[in-house]
Amino acid sequence: MKDFFTVTPLKQVFEYIAAFPVVAAETISINQATGRILAQDIRSDEDVPGFSRSTMDGYAVYAASTFGASEGNPAYLTLDGAIPMGKNPSACVVPGKAIRISTGGMLPKGADSVVMLEYATEIDENTLEVYKSVAPGGNVITKGEDIQKDQSLLSAGLMLRPQEIGLLAALGREQVNVYKKPVVGIISTGDEIVPIQNIPGPAQVRDINSYSISSQIVQAGGIPLSFGIIKDNYDALIETYKQALQKTDMLILSGGSSVGTRDLTIEVLKSLNDSKILVHGIPISPGKPTILARAGNKPVWGLPGHVTSAMVVFNRVVQPFIKHMTGTDIARKNHIQRIPAKISRNIASAQGRTDFIRVRLQESDDGLWAEPVLGKSGLINTMIQADGLIEIDMNTEGLDKGTDVSVIPL
Repeated sequence: MKDFFTVTPLKQVFEYIAAFPVVAAETISINQATGRILAQDIRSDEDVPGFSRSTMDGYAVYAASTFGASEGNPAYLTLDGAIPMGKNPSACVVPGKAIRISTGGMLPKGADSVVMLEYATEIDENTLEVYKSVAPGGNVITKGEDIQKDQSLLSAGLMLRPQEIGLLAALGREQVNVYKKPVVGIISTGDEIVPIQNIPGPAQVRDINSYSISSQIVQAGGIPLSFGIIKDNYDALIETYKQALQKTDMLILSGGSSVGTRDLTIEVLKSLNDSKILVHGIPISPGKPTILARAGNKPVWGLPGHVTSAMVVFNRVVQPFIKHMTGTDIARKNHIQRIPAKISRNIASAQGRTDFIRVRLQESDDGLWAEPVLGKSGLINTMIQADGLIEIDMNTEGLDKGTDVSVIPL
């Protein structure tokens, strides 16, 4: 057991991320692609729009014909019919001429701008009075103004949002190549764990972690797959491990890193084919007894059994591995949204470890304050109360009240 406390610094743990492969790609309809990670670079093979068009209801004109027009000195143009929507106009605009056009209509040859409907009056069927000038390009989107042919638009590793889906639709792409969602297996261990539908007996607890971790896997872009509750039995564990590794891209063991079961966990992990223990403890709180192993080319985690510890370790340690496996590019997967605030009280911290403190955010007249949510790591209610985490570096001896902090949202 002595080597268990030869901890691996968090920075070094993250260096193992690149050792694991990204999942394979698949082609899906853009209707199902929102939130998925792009697995191909997207380059335009056409101009968008493919023609110059009006952005307003009004009149297509040659802009110079309106220069100097005002309410006191309007310009008078010859009105020459209207442009049908969805049709290529046959008429041309010459100086002194105007043609009715609707929003989205194709600009006729010779026109370089559109006079808005409210700045013109039809005197009769052939005469248009314009009392506000328009500049060249006014109220018009020109061909290729949005997207140019051969333009590089999207890079692999991007999470597709509604705006990217709209872009793909604009390019006529009905399907897109995305990375599959990694399947992450969960095994709950412990003689004291019972299914949530059971009423716990003496010394028993419900299986919270399978559900909270499953939800975190979904948030991280993976697909959770539960393999149930396994008692602290070597044969049962090894058999479940082998089955799980055949069906998943990553495996998480919940509860197998505590003092009572860690030796059994390590023994099982070492017995797997082509396996290696990479991390046997991390200097963080909560979550010091975290285990990371490699089985073939798949990461296998041993997370603490306490619900808060398991959730914090997943959020700060496991999630970046899943982001990597989803194909999320390096710049985005390392981006963490942080909310600036001030700590509301003194917080003690031991040097030599990184502390993750649960906090709730409180807004006051003098700004946003992060109020520590104190409580033991087995209390799920502390996570309910928390809006986020603050990280105290391993070389920092606590924080004084009023210190600026960055809150990582939960």
